Amino acid sequence: MMQQIESSESQMDVSIVVPLYNEEDNVQPLYREIAEVMDAQTLRYEVIFIDDGSRDQTVARLREVAHSDPRVTLLEFTKNFGQTASTAAGIDQARGNVIVPMDGDMQNDPHDIPALVAKLDEEPGWDIVSGWRKNRQDKLMSRRLPSILANHLIKKLTWTTEIHDFGCSMKAYRREVLQDVRLYGEMHRFLPAICKWRGARITEQVVNHRARTAGVSKYGLKRTFKVLLDLLTVKFLGDYLAKPIYFFGKVAMMSLGIAFLSLAWAVLQKYGYLTEHGQAVMLNNSVLVLFAMMTFLMSVIFLMIGILAELMSRIYHESQDRKPYKVRNTYLGQQADETNAA
Repeated sequence: MMQQIESSESQMDVSIVVPLYNEEDNVQPLYREIAEVMDAQTLRYEVIFIDDGSRDQTVARLREVAHSDPRVTLLEFTKNFGQTASTAAGIDQARGNVIVPMDGDMQNDPHDIPALVAKLDEEPGWDIVSGWRKNRQDKLMSRRLPSILANHLIKKLTWTTEIHDFGCSMKAYRREVLQDVRLYGEMHRFLPAICKWRGARITEQVVNHRARTAGVSKYGLKRTFKVLLDLLTVKFLGDYLAKPIYFFGKVAMMSLGIAFLSLAWAVLQKYGYLTEHGQAVMLNNSVLVLFAMMTFLMSVIFLMIGILAELMSRIYHESQDRKPYKVRNTYLGQQADETNAA
């Protein structure tokens, strides 16, 4: 029976998080390459493999790796929950001061890990270093073109202009920026944007991207629709999580404005304006009056939804004791005086 690796209080320098799904031919080569790269560094590290319900021999290969190296932790899912859930599980298990997620298909290059980690300490001090697959080795129509369009849209909507490649799993995060982040759906790709809304400093670094040599890609065009839906969710959470009434209030005001315009148009038609041949249209025969009533009721409904969303937002923050702000550093005057005196 495989030895269970218990999470201890001792901190690691780097935790490498690797989700895998049906990657039996990539397990051993990937582990050996990670170990070779990290053993050449002075960093204390651990590798957390997450098997996302594989149906091949991935788990068996991972168990062999975990048996041979105490720095390896293996999490086995009961079924396929997806890359976001796998990444979240690895982050929860991680003990490192820096967390580096990467794909398990050998397309991410482990030799980039030390450079990503080192860049965190460059001025002004970064919280996230995102990998950029500038020379991506994937098919144009099925992978690269949809990714280019998605990256452009995500940058515009989330205001995360520092990143060119949201789909690149290889990133370096300071542990503290991920401590109160929860991931759902397919939101792992939006993690830098979510962290930026919490005040994280983000930069980017070009990383090597390799062609797949074993296994089958799990991504395709069908994922695009899911990404768009998750992007809407992330946009709403980022801009309106603390004050959802602002969003629903804007929609309500737009609906109310349309209602008044429709009613004004109907009144003008009653006196023969804006009609064909100047014929008057009685208010009880005007479809614009019904449309104005409908949009007015919609504005009331949107306001009620906004008020309910406000109550839910307050319950969300207060039940978790979650603050609507994040402090980077605290400087106490007395401590500063004592430091200067010393």
